[in-house]
Amino acid sequence: MTHITYKNIHRDGRLVKENELYKHVHDPEFLERYSSNYIEFLRAPRLEEFRETADYLKDYHAARGQKHVKFHLPENKKPIDGLSDHLASKGFEISFTELYAIHPNDFPRMGEDPDIRVEVISGLDDYLAFQYEQDLIYGESFAKGKVAVHRQHFEDDHVTQLLAYYKGHPAGAVDVILKEGTAEIDGLMVHEDYRKKGIASRLQQKVMELYSDRTVILVADGEDTPREMYQKQNYRYQGFQYEIQKIYTE
Repeated sequence: MTHITYKNIHRDGRLVKENELYKHVHDPEFLERYSSNYIEFLRAPRLEEFRETADYLKDYHAARGQKHVKFHLPENKKPIDGLSDHLASKGFEISFTELYAIHPNDFPRMGEDPDIRVEVISGLDDYLAFQYEQDLIYGESFAKGKVAVHRQHFEDDHVTQLLAYYKGHPAGAVDVILKEGTAEIDGLMVHEDYRKKGIASRLQQKVMELYSDRTVILVADGEDTPREMYQKQNYRYQGFQYEIQKIYTE
């Protein structure tokens, strides 16, 4: 299996500025989504460089009614000395994600369960209703913005949308983003009423069946429990990336 990096991961948004230090990505159609409005550092920033960049992004976002800043550090790089203390003192949140990959043949297969059905969606009604309910936790404006994204994905030949049913009720969903040689699992979720029933694993198994000739990849929260599930399912760790974020209340 070819080594996978974060460059293989799909990111929404448009490149609006690039220099030797960073790339600035902005999504004017979905200002509420932090993951498509951010700066990606091309090398580890020194403290003063980060301060200047943070001020630039804060002003850029404030002019557009956005109340957050978000940064990605270079892959497999931790904050340099002095930066972590500054971030903590200024109320920035520091987290990290982990990148995983698997060949579909290595995924542990599960037996049939008559209560669970996973389908590639042919219509949007059930899928949108399920996603909207899950997205409401982030606010009505965000949930409505995601509806537009889901509709775009439905028309995109490079995205496959899967919906899982438990006893006929929508219970889980995932998008699969296709690039050359890879199938990226994105937005894997299970309704809280149907967890611990094997639904997430069966959604993944369907991905493995559909794209057995590709490397399946995903990004997991580095401090959350799903990463432990992926490790048990034979996904291979590929690297990490630190993220820095701050939400302004004024």
